[in-house]
Amino acid sequence: MEILSQFIWMLGHVKEALEQIVTNYGAWAYLVLFLVIFCETGLVVTPFLPGDSLLFIIGAFCGAGSLDPVLTVGLLMAAAIMGDNTNYWIGRTLGPAVFKREDSKLLNKKHLEKTHAFYEKHGGKTIVIARFMPIVRTFAPFVAGIGKMSYAKFLSFSIGGGMLWIGGLIGLGYFVGDLPLVKNNFNKVIYLIVFVSILPGIIEFLKAKRAACRATR
Repeated sequence: MEILSQFIWMLGHVKEALEQIVTNYGAWAYLVLFLVIFCETGLVVTPFLPGDSLLFIIGAFCGAGSLDPVLTVGLLMAAAIMGDNTNYWIGRTLGPAVFKREDSKLLNKKHLEKTHAFYEKHGGKTIVIARFMPIVRTFAPFVAGIGKMSYAKFLSFSIGGGMLWIGGLIGLGYFVGDLPLVKNNFNKVIYLIVFVSILPGIIEFLKAKRAACRATR
């Protein structure tokens, strides 16, 4: 129970948790960050792990000199791309059977269906767009595998999306994380990033609800 409570605390206090990891684990902190990003993108059962906010905070730490920016960006790009590809092959080999199950305790069927609808609408671009959308980011490569998307096509979108996501958010944190306005309102900035990242999902939900209301008239 203590480990679980610590994990829940870390999800709600990402900056403080990262400070502890960097201070207590030294060079091993890079491995911890690699595993978090890999699991968030590579394991369809862990969409709750921090993504966008964590990357911004990592960027701020890089800007402050607590982490090496080149090493961090390189490792996390590798983690994001490797995670995506792991998720794709899990979806391609095991996905069809899992997708048909209504009683799966590990997977949220509604999240799968929403991601599948998003994938049907946007096609291969979903792999890039989804990088900036929590939950959809985790399920998109899995659904691409289920749909047997061409691996060469998937890989190109995965690499491009991974580089944009990691480089963009870490770069943002690196360049603005040390500004007085940001430092003095750091938690508010993190909440804003989280809100912006989930905003597309909210918009899609409202559009779907409006369409459903029109259909019942």
